[in-house]
Amino acid sequence: MAIAKLKLLEIEFPVENVDVILDKLVDSTTFHPELASKFADGVRDITVMNVDNPYGDIAHRIEDACKNHHLELDEARAEEINVEKEVQFLNDFVKKFDDFDETKRQLLEMMDENAAVKKEISHMVNSGINFDYLFDSHYLQIRIGHMPSSSLTKLEYYENQEFLYKVFEEDTQECYIMYITTRNKAPEIDNIFSTLFFKRVRIPEFVHGSVEDAIVKLDEETNTATAYLEELKARRANFIEENKAHLSKLYASARELNRITEAKKYVVIFGKSAAIYGFATVKDANVIKEEYEKMDRVRVDLTPPMSDYRLKPPTKLVNHWFAKPFGMFVEMYGVPNYTDMDPTNFVALTYCILFGIMFGDVGQGAMLILFGYLMSKFKGFKLGEVGVRIGIFSIIMGIIFGSVFGSETLIKPFFVPLKASNTMTLLGTAVAIGAVLIIITISFNTYMNGKKKNWGEFLFSQNGLAGLVFYLAVIALIINMIAGLHLPLGRPFVVFFIVVPILLMFLKEPLTRKIGGYPMFPDGFGAFFTEGFFELFDVLLTFITNTVSYLRVGGFVLSHAGMMLVVYTLAGMVGGFGYWIVLVLGNIFVMVLEGMIVGIQVLRLEFYEMFSRYYEGGGRPFESMKEALDKAK
Repeated sequence: MAIAKLKLLEIEFPVENVDVILDKLVDSTTFHPELASKFADGVRDITVMNVDNPYGDIAHRIEDACKNHHLELDEARAEEINVEKEVQFLNDFVKKFDDFDETKRQLLEMMDENAAVKKEISHMVNSGINFDYLFDSHYLQIRIGHMPSSSLTKLEYYENQEFLYKVFEEDTQECYIMYITTRNKAPEIDNIFSTLFFKRVRIPEFVHGSVEDAIVKLDEETNTATAYLEELKARRANFIEENKAHLSKLYASARELNRITEAKKYVVIFGKSAAIYGFATVKDANVIKEEYEKMDRVRVDLTPPMSDYRLKPPTKLVNHWFAKPFGMFVEMYGVPNYTDMDPTNFVALTYCILFGIMFGDVGQGAMLILFGYLMSKFKGFKLGEVGVRIGIFSIIMGIIFGSVFGSETLIKPFFVPLKASNTMTLLGTAVAIGAVLIIITISFNTYMNGKKKNWGEFLFSQNGLAGLVFYLAVIALIINMIAGLHLPLGRPFVVFFIVVPILLMFLKEPLTRKIGGYPMFPDGFGAFFTEGFFELFDVLLTFITNTVSYLRVGGFVLSHAGMMLVVYTLAGMVGGFGYWIVLVLGNIFVMVLEGMIVGIQVLRLEFYEMFSRYYEGGGRPFESMKEALDKAK
């Protein structure tokens, strides 16, 4: 993946043609526009187009109405609209629908209430009670409800209390009952029945007559409401049919006019002319120039992307199949600047290699490919595409380790991680991989700072030339000592390639100021020495910790092999058909748990051990006119 080369475009046209130009430009996926305010703030006689935009509100209201009332609009062509008239139409349309829905809600609420009441009073059928007589009494208090059947026997303890009761229906669990008392004694009797777990059923005022008459009346009301709901549904459908075409046209017009009006914030006005500034790739810029200059009195100027100091060129990444999914990891840290290098290729390669080493297994790698493919294909997960790629490297390393679903007997291994004699080789290789990656990342940073002419960072930084020379010299001394090469790396080598780089890193800030023509020690040497000493100590410690940090690569190789050894041991202890159940479940457990942990650990190595040395990520993404307007909706 690389950063596409851009051109800065100025599209100039007469003011009266603004809508025509914007109508053509709002759907562009190749032009990155710049806000007009960036040009107008510091220049006289340059203005921006400040216009009211009622169209966005109209479009949003129609979208809300469609969502709330489950409407589907047809495709329609946009046209000019009378805002005041259409707002009134929309108000009437929404009110009518709200009336339909409110009426429907009330009917359904009434039907639910009738069903609940019918369910309760059906327990009183053939009781001979009349609700009108019961509830018209001025001296008696009547309660109807249900309680556990076991509570009936406890009523004999209260036979001296002033109340009468009647059981309507009883089974082994529950009984429906009515009790009557005087209004004065009602609080006391209510309390007694409450201790017996009595739950009152409230009979609505609209229930009249006998129980049987009330049920018939409730059924009649429910049937009438059901019929009216069908009529309401038909009237609603007719109302939609009558207004759907107009609503569809209004929505298409409002949405298009909203985009055009919103795009006017990119238009710069100077006199009778207007212009829009933005970026496009070299190829797209030439296409835009050729296409727009065919229009009357339109001129397109192409200039280098850095030609206007007020504008920071965006970054457009050129995607390739293998590296493309790893762009999300780079963007998590930050988009690269236009003048920087794009690290996505490097991230893709190193992430796959490190993950493959730490999760090396042919069978589990194949499952990772399958699962990743399904997730990306049917769910659109970018992480699934990453899974396909790291699965390939897991298979490769699985072949080297001879591991197929944790078994090391199916294919002959080239290297057995759990073999005692291989442990130090594995850990040493992990540290060596880390050292190589650190050298590469320091080289990247050195190259970028040389390209930008940041000579202080280029020459004296721990991630520059001084740090690179120091680190290579230390590695050379260690290899010479361990391998017994007897190379002539004596005192002069140590002085020139270790001590001198350390002094340069220590004096980085004053030497950088000296190159820039500033005093080396503006706050005095003493203050600099104290601060610089501790910073140098931290720098040297960072070299050690960053290198040792890659031991986790070897550690996870051992961890993965060890966990699978435990799975096979447990499966062997179970035996029989249980052997295969334990083996399958164990593999799933290891794939999920260790896969997540390894993925996170590799990402940590990318961010903290590599990105921190060479990548800043202070850029801004390339955003086409269409994307910007869609986001502003």
